Amino acid sequence: MSLISSLYSGQTGLDTTSTELQVIGDNIANSNTIGFKSSRAAFEDMLAQNIIGGSDGAAGLGSRVQQVQQILTQGSITSTGNVTDIALQGNGFFVLQGPNGQYLTRDGQFTADKNGNIVNLGGLAVQGFSADSTGKLSGTLGNLSVGNATSLPNATTTVTLKANLQADATPTAAFDPTNPGGTSNFSASTQIFDAQGQEHDAQVYFSKTASGSWDFHAMTDGGGVAGGTAGTPTEIASGTLTFDSSGKLTTETQTSNFTPSTGTVAQALNFNFGDPTGVPGGTGVAGITQFAGASSITFAAQDGYGAGTLAGIAVDSSGGITGSFTNGESRLLGQVAVATVPAPDQLQKQSGNLYQVTPGAGQVSAGTAGEGGRGTIVAGALEQSNVDLAGQFVDMIVAQRAFQANSRTVTTADSLLQELIQMKR
Repeated sequence: MSLISSLYSGQTGLDTTSTELQVIGDNIANSNTIGFKSSRAAFEDMLAQNIIGGSDGAAGLGSRVQQVQQILTQGSITSTGNVTDIALQGNGFFVLQGPNGQYLTRDGQFTADKNGNIVNLGGLAVQGFSADSTGKLSGTLGNLSVGNATSLPNATTTVTLKANLQADATPTAAFDPTNPGGTSNFSASTQIFDAQGQEHDAQVYFSKTASGSWDFHAMTDGGGVAGGTAGTPTEIASGTLTFDSSGKLTTETQTSNFTPSTGTVAQALNFNFGDPTGVPGGTGVAGITQFAGASSITFAAQDGYGAGTLAGIAVDSSGGITGSFTNGESRLLGQVAVATVPAPDQLQKQSGNLYQVTPGAGQVSAGTAGEGGRGTIVAGALEQSNVDLAGQFVDMIVAQRAFQANSRTVTTADSLLQELIQMKR
């Protein structure tokens, strides 16, 4: 091994420790970068040809950087309270799509763009599985568009009423649609919706006709009914109720005739008054009863609703995005995909907290969080950088000492070469 070779060996040491310091500096600079994964410089020695007959086996020619290896350990999870911030706890990556292809990332700082798509802060579209208007997920990976979601109206089909009708009420005269309040004993109000989501106020009047026998008549303003007149009540349903001597509902009959002014087809309405004893398993007390005491309503509900706009979203641990709407409804809008690769440390780093898939990393497999070895999603939180600052400072000191030692190799070899040159004098 010549003195000249010693100079080159020292130079390789300076080069490798310079690279190590560069890696350490990059780690420290990204200690607060969301989803950042630290790296380390891995070195290997370089050998000259074997020395024939020598006992040392081979002469060294210094070192070189074998690989800058990524350390993909979990970063700490910090709550942010921002609903579109999501973090991964465990293996996997979020999938992003841009003009130049597909990327992976651990950075879950997402938001909605002007078109309603979920994107990262760089404008790349978050990939997942979209849902249809019924909340059924597709099996095709694509952009997640949730910002423009709406809830379609649903026509009322069933009105549920629970009430007590006063047992000793006095029978009234025959019910008069033009004077419903004066020809009934009690009334209850409810709302119904037509197929286009238009709300109609309805009043249900109860008239006692005989002991244990009642009629009911549902009325609404004629302005919302085909052929009706605004300001004039129009009957949309009617029927009879009978009770036994203990006040239990025994039988009921009903018909409906509700044709909204916004449509041309009659909308069938079913008034649920409970479970009459006249049907198998009926108790007669689950809905309308006839007990002593004043008539009163205890529960009123119906299954229709108007159209709604998106009011907010929530993300669960599987990545499911549920939207809540102004009409009180909620449904699944989509699901954020989580991808894994066989060799994640072989992914190629890109700027913007992104990774690009390389042949060495293997094929991307996108699916549901929490399944197939994929991590779970934490909503309203972000994964912090996994850089250990204390460890990086220790590594920096070691690299600094190595750099200084290699510089001594160069200066020492240079001094010896000067001595060798001076031997000629």
